[in-house]
Amino acid sequence: MAPLHPAPIHPILAARPARVLSIAGSDPSGGAGIQADLKSITAAGGYGMAVITALTAQNTQGVSDVHTPDPAFLTAQLRAVSSDVVIDSVKTGMLATAEIIAAVSDWCEENSPKVLVVDPVMVATSGDRLLDPDAEAEMRAFARRATVVTPNIGELAVLVGQEPARTADVALAQARRWASETGVAVIVKTGHLTNSPVATNYAVLPDGTTHAAPAARLATTNTHGTGCSLSSALATRLGSGDPLPVALTWATDWLNEAINHGAALEVGQGNGPVDHSYRARRLASAANTRPWFAQLPSELNAPEDLPQTANAPAPTASQAAGPWTRALWNAGWQTWDAIARCGFVRGLTAGSLPEEQFRFYLGQDALYLADYSRALAALGSRALNADDGVFWAQSAIGAIVGERELHTTWLGGVFPGEEGPVTSHYTSFLLASVLGEQYAVGVAAVLPCFWLYAETGALVPDVGEDHPYAAWLRTYGAPEFAEEAEHAIALVERAMEAASPADRSRAARAFLFACRHELEFFEQSTRLASESSQQ
Repeated sequence: MAPLHPAPIHPILAARPARVLSIAGSDPSGGAGIQADLKSITAAGGYGMAVITALTAQNTQGVSDVHTPDPAFLTAQLRAVSSDVVIDSVKTGMLATAEIIAAVSDWCEENSPKVLVVDPVMVATSGDRLLDPDAEAEMRAFARRATVVTPNIGELAVLVGQEPARTADVALAQARRWASETGVAVIVKTGHLTNSPVATNYAVLPDGTTHAAPAARLATTNTHGTGCSLSSALATRLGSGDPLPVALTWATDWLNEAINHGAALEVGQGNGPVDHSYRARRLASAANTRPWFAQLPSELNAPEDLPQTANAPAPTASQAAGPWTRALWNAGWQTWDAIARCGFVRGLTAGSLPEEQFRFYLGQDALYLADYSRALAALGSRALNADDGVFWAQSAIGAIVGERELHTTWLGGVFPGEEGPVTSHYTSFLLASVLGEQYAVGVAAVLPCFWLYAETGALVPDVGEDHPYAAWLRTYGAPEFAEEAEHAIALVERAMEAASPADRSRAARAFLFACRHELEFFEQSTRLASESSQQ
């Protein structure tokens, strides 16, 4: 059996990416097989290589023909690559015949891959058998060579010689039995076994230890090639040095995002492919240094002077207090919409957000609140009247005391020592806006933290006690928080009305920048490298 925990290498900062070989069939429509494997390997930070086991004529609606090369030519492909390239990880997919499986097995015997991920393509999702009995027997033997196997529920049943599981508990029991017997880890994919809002992949280790990688369930038909893509990404992360639980969490989270955006590709008329490169494009966009907003007019004499978003909906939880705050909401709505749709908020709402990402967010939020409370306290001393000053002062106390209790509960009182760059930029912006600008600019800068959180909370459906983030979600969905946000909105409306046209322009700019900082703050945890990758 290939080792489960190769030496850790940072997938981005290392001298080279993991060199990953996929041994699988082709899909000319690009959604599955070798084509999906190479896209997945690249997305996961590796250098992809491919040995073709079968040529298919297929598209998103099905397979119409298959041509398999002579096993001797398959062996020639394998030896050509391995005689020249050091291979860090191998993934196998469609091995259509007993002779092909035997050829790949013999090559593995000769080369002892450091990591071998076997996707035992034996049973279609529909339940149809894809291999003849001799090939199935060969695959069951070959799977014992693996570091990890990634069967679907039907294939897991073939491996253990039982009926397909109908519940996640039965599938996990089958995986534990087989992993213990063979010394090979098993990935159990339970998405088809439950209708819960969360679909979970499990890594079952030979010692019986089980690690869960949850993801939000998605209503989509863009699932063509998901098995290929998951196993290829997993092989890449293992080849890069991630332990199996970390690798599975990364691959599951990445694939969920790719599935969620697959429909936008508009590829095919059947079960479409996933968008393998969506995350890469998202991160490239986040790194874009182009200014976030077009330059605003230097003076705002009327709310209509602000650029407006056509057909922007009204707020749900906390309404605008007048024409100025209505114009601010409308001008910033595209950013608010991006927050509502971003992967962090979607995963937090579904309960599928990886715990590492949530804890990172909480730690940064705890640090953020220290400076945010300073900004609110400073506004209290500069308010237009005593009542407004009391509101800002009480909000400062709430930020540093009330909300921090949630952080202490979740983090056990252990907070990170340093702000991350996204947090630092946001807090520096807030303090500069409050301490170095006119009052109207300061209140506009702090408003999104009230308003956008209230709106996010309003989107969250009622969650049960079993929801992992129930306490956090209920805090921002509470009517009291929406009322506090409406009070802040009213104060901003009055400040904008009293401000000079030039100060209104600077205040509107501060509001829009703070909205964008909120989006970046939410999304920063989805840009984390795995802990093992930072060693």
